[in-house]
Amino acid sequence: MQISKNSHNKKIKDNSLPLIFSQNKKSKVLFAVLLILYIAASIVVKISSSPHKPFMLGGQEIPVNAFMGVFSSLANICLIFMVLFFGKIGYYTSIFIFLIQFPLIIRQIIAPDGLANLPGVFGNLLTITAVTIIYFKNKKVDEYQERLHEQAVTDRLTGLPNRFACSELISDLIRRGEKFALVHIDINNFKGINNTMGFETGNKVLIEIASRWKNIADGSDTGTSDFITRVNGDEFILIIRSYNSTDDILKTIEQYESVLGNRLTIENCDFYITASFGYSLYPSDAKNIDSLFSYADAAMHEVKRVKSSDHILHFTPDLLKIERTIEIESKIREALKNDEIFFNLQPQYDMSHKLRGFEALARMKDTDGSIMHPTEFINVAEKVGLIDKVDGAVFRKTALFFGELVKKTGADITLSINASVRHLMKNNFVKEVKNLLEVSGLLPHQLEIEITESIMIDSAEKAFQCINEIKDMGIKIAIDDFGTGYSSLSYLNNFPANLLKIDKSFIDKMNSSDSSKQYVAAIISIGHIMGFDVISEGVEEQEQLETLKNIGCDYIQGFFWGHPLSQEDAEKLVYEEMNNAL
Repeated sequence: MQISKNSHNKKIKDNSLPLIFSQNKKSKVLFAVLLILYIAASIVVKISSSPHKPFMLGGQEIPVNAFMGVFSSLANICLIFMVLFFGKIGYYTSIFIFLIQFPLIIRQIIAPDGLANLPGVFGNLLTITAVTIIYFKNKKVDEYQERLHEQAVTDRLTGLPNRFACSELISDLIRRGEKFALVHIDINNFKGINNTMGFETGNKVLIEIASRWKNIADGSDTGTSDFITRVNGDEFILIIRSYNSTDDILKTIEQYESVLGNRLTIENCDFYITASFGYSLYPSDAKNIDSLFSYADAAMHEVKRVKSSDHILHFTPDLLKIERTIEIESKIREALKNDEIFFNLQPQYDMSHKLRGFEALARMKDTDGSIMHPTEFINVAEKVGLIDKVDGAVFRKTALFFGELVKKTGADITLSINASVRHLMKNNFVKEVKNLLEVSGLLPHQLEIEITESIMIDSAEKAFQCINEIKDMGIKIAIDDFGTGYSSLSYLNNFPANLLKIDKSFIDKMNSSDSSKQYVAAIISIGHIMGFDVISEGVEEQEQLETLKNIGCDYIQGFFWGHPLSQEDAEKLVYEEMNNAL
């Protein structure tokens, strides 16, 4: 049964949103000023009606009673303004004043020469008529405006306040600095009710839920001041005030949750409803309305995501990371589905500035068209198990492009592509690499696969077998980010690699710390002893380049000699290198 809209059922809105339903109140001072002006004008009229000697003004005699009409009109205008600005109280004040004056008006008419007062009497009667018309006309306008206000802040289906009413209340609470909890509520599996039973039944379920929650909000059993609204579909917002601790908040939310446990019967069908509750606090969690909504929403969605038996969760900052991870995961899946993962190519040089080749770097655009930071989406792809698909997309696209580039230019350069542990450990990885060579036309020695050293710890036996097969094909192997993991020299000695890559973090500190410089020199020395070439990534300064030359590094990669390039710019660079070599 739909919630009725009588005065009792407006309790939530009347108690919590007085500014929405009330008219703009005029100052009491203005009312007093108008009343005083009226009294003053009436006194002047009374005085001027008595016989007085005329007074001189500009050389002319002016009779005192000439001002009676002016001040009588001023008095009547004050009464009209009182009704116009103050409605009911202004009207009743005006009528009271006229009733008091009525005996005086009668006496003026029956007095000798009373007919001379008829214009003033008719003026008063016309004023009474005018204020009465103004009052009842404005009363109808006010009733209409009240209905508009009611519609503006009321959800038509449930009779609860709507999102606008909720936002108005929150804004007012924030202006007054009053603490409160914002609870975002979502009915679990409500879509299933609509799909199986129809929207009409779904609406009846929402009406019944709203009725139960409204009874709680209108009562005083929770011990807190509550304001429940329906904001969209099966989503509700609960504002909790007048609490002493978070325990009070939890107890209040639990009461709203508990009434859902009671069987809900619609058209002879029993429904057992649950909901997810996420809440944020003002001002401890956030100080603006948008953040409060976002944080409560994040907590609510985390409840739904983990599918815990505990349906209530307070926002904590780490939830934003979870929400961001979920958001990025969705974008990665969409990009993979639409084949929108693309690549940049960062040049690698020997120490004489001769182009060795390029490293392929995965790239992805955000929904606004901007390039998403690689670290962010790569980390999420690794975390959610999509990195092998991202690798595969980059493998395919870069190999095809590079194969065409080598054919056109005849350049003897290397394409270096990254293989994650998850990708490498797939059973069909070797077959995938063979297929890449076939479809791209690349020669095995023109392809290099970069592998993080952590593979030497995780499933080392299977990894070695796979890497040896690749190496036997003539493909180069590079150990990426060397020095950041936990690999031992015994693993390194047996690892079938061609190249060590020194991580950027060591290059950054190399010229500011002697120990860091010695560490880089030691890695280069160890790599050479074991028969590996060494490349340093993240080289961004002339001083870093000079140091690496002095300690025997073979290759460099970084912004100092080359930013990641688009396909077109990479092709231009290869042609330039070829022309310079002639």
